[in-house]
Amino acid sequence: MKAVNLKAALESLLFAAGDEGLTPKQIGTALDISENKAGQLIEDLRDEYEANEDRGLTIATLAGTYQLVTKRKFSRVLQKLVENTQTDSISQAALETMAIIAYKQPITRVEIEEIRGVKTERPLRTLLTKGLIKEAGRREGIGRAILYATTREFLDYFGLTDIKELPPLPEPAKQNPKLSEAGPLFDLTASTSE
Repeated sequence: MKAVNLKAALESLLFAAGDEGLTPKQIGTALDISENKAGQLIEDLRDEYEANEDRGLTIATLAGTYQLVTKRKFSRVLQKLVENTQTDSISQAALETMAIIAYKQPITRVEIEEIRGVKTERPLRTLLTKGLIKEAGRREGIGRAILYATTREFLDYFGLTDIKELPPLPEPAKQNPKLSEAGPLFDLTASTSE
């Protein structure tokens, strides 16, 4: 294949992969080129997208993969589309639960409830349904409680490439022991179960 054909093939691969994205190794295998050459091809195509003001797409790195995405300058247009079609948002209880899982994973439902101080069945169900968390095995011991962890969709949803990019938790507060676990990520005084 010629270099131009390789770029067109790469563009097709990234489009077909969608939200899953592709690693340089997967791209190299599909195009019968080395992983290094695939990485260079990705960078060349990304440079072309960025240099062309008439294009609405670019290539982003998310969770160790490359994805075809829209350029940030079109975020207002896309936001209008999302606002018109989005009927399902994440509740405060689900956000609280998700934050606890993100920072403490893998973690059981009982451990989440100890931190939140309220039941978490509905928020867990919501997060599982949306694909933001997953069952990540079982805790050893009596009852073998289900362990929960975040998913790749969680990383994509928040624009992270790795869970290590989460902001650090603040130092524990002395006046409220629950704040030492939860931090200011959410208001514990207003917590309610879903």
